[in-house]
Amino acid sequence: MDTKEVGHVELRGTRIGFEALGPGRWCTGRVAFKKGGPSEYVPCPKQRPVEVGSQCEQCESKDSFRFVHTIHRGGFVSSALEAHVMQPHWLYIATFANGVHKVGTAADTRKWGRLAEQGAICARYVAWAQDGKIIRVLEDRVTEEMQVRQSVRSSAKAAALAVPVDTVRLEAATARLADRVRELLRPDAEESGHRVVDESWRVAGFRDLASGNRVAYPSDLTVGKHGFTVDACIGQAAIVTIDTASYVVDLHELKGRRVRFGDFTSELPAVQSALF
Repeated sequence: MDTKEVGHVELRGTRIGFEALGPGRWCTGRVAFKKGGPSEYVPCPKQRPVEVGSQCEQCESKDSFRFVHTIHRGGFVSSALEAHVMQPHWLYIATFANGVHKVGTAADTRKWGRLAEQGAICARYVAWAQDGKIIRVLEDRVTEEMQVRQSVRSSAKAAALAVPVDTVRLEAATARLADRVRELLRPDAEESGHRVVDESWRVAGFRDLASGNRVAYPSDLTVGKHGFTVDACIGQAAIVTIDTASYVVDLHELKGRRVRFGDFTSELPAVQSALF
């Protein structure tokens, strides 16, 4: 594949083999918003190496999306980004396999896809707002008054999937927190351009997570050769099979890495399955 071409691969049920070409990271480019049209991926023209994050300085400086998290505080906004921000938005409470909750936002066009890519196990939508500025004010309010975080590390999400997940407990805890958030936001809803809502979401294969004998993938994806069959994807984590064993792989580790695809296999050390 050309370095400037973007491809999409159906992972579920697919065997993937690759050789990592070193621990370095390269710029993954940026997203450009177009007024009146869909956003567009723009690859890094120089394919520059990066030491921190996933973008080189040049691509980061041209990426207007970085302002989206501060736009409600008077941050810079281009006309194209403003069109994205000023569409209806949703506020949600998401819960991950380790029981950690986060509050987040989703544009109307990304309502359900946003939760899937987050790697949540279950979630509840708690509010709708007429634009993204209002929804981010609400997001900050939930964080400040209820101490609900706005981000969870990818590695923590993946690690928590390596044990059986108590889906009943997680769903009940999500519902309780969502009710508290709605009570916080309900009193001034009419004046501030939002309304509270109650819609639930579950990851595909939700009940299957309560069983299974999964362990964390014991090798470093950024070096050596690897090969496995993908059974399911939860956000950036994948549940894979090697021989008859089930592993959890944090695919986020491959972001910005260079690999060579081929008929490679994983050579893994012996590991002990997680216990209840």
